[in-house]
Amino acid sequence: MRIISGEFKGRRITAPKKLPVRPTTDMAKESLFNILNNTYYFDDISVLDLFAGTGNISYEFASRGTENITCVDADYGCIKFINETAESFDMSIQTIKSDVFKFLENSNTKHTIIFADPPYDFPVEEFSKIPELVFKNNLLENDGLLIVEHSKHTNISHLEHYSHSKSYGGNMFSFFKNETIDEEE
Repeated sequence: MRIISGEFKGRRITAPKKLPVRPTTDMAKESLFNILNNTYYFDDISVLDLFAGTGNISYEFASRGTENITCVDADYGCIKFINETAESFDMSIQTIKSDVFKFLENSNTKHTIIFADPPYDFPVEEFSKIPELVFKNNLLENDGLLIVEHSKHTNISHLEHYSHSKSYGGNMFSFFKNETIDEEE
C-alpha cells in the first residue's frame, strides 16, 4: 500500500503478512479521498478509524494534515504496527486496542469522519450495528460522515441514516449522515 497524497505522498508501507487484514486498495482509497477533499479541510477535522487494520486510511488522513486521528482495532498486532508506523512518520495517531462494538457503546467523543472497514464476510446484522451505535451515541459532528467500506455484494442501503454509496471495483463505500443536516440544507 502507498500514501496517495500530502506530506508523505508516494511512500510505501508494507504490513507484516501475519496481520488479519485486507487493506483498502490504492484505487478505492484515492477515489474516496477525492470525494472527501471537496468537502473537508483535512487539518480541521477529527477522524475515527474503526477496524483500523494496517492503519492505511489513517496514514492518508495524517499525510494530508489531519492531527486528530484515533484508530480502533481488536488485534494487538495491528495496533502495534500502526503505532510503529505512525512513530516512524511522526504522525499524530492515537490507537485503542478494543472490540469496535464495545468501543462504540462506551464512547462519547464526536468526530467529523468515522471510517469503518469491518471484515467483508460480516453478516448484514453486524454491519447494521455500526451506524446504529454511531448515531445512538451521537458520535458524529453536525457536518460529519460515517463511511462504511464493504463488498459490492453486501447491501446496507436500507439502514437508517444511509445517504449514498460509491463503488470502486469490488469495494463499496456507503455514506451515512445525520438526517437533520439534509433538512437544514
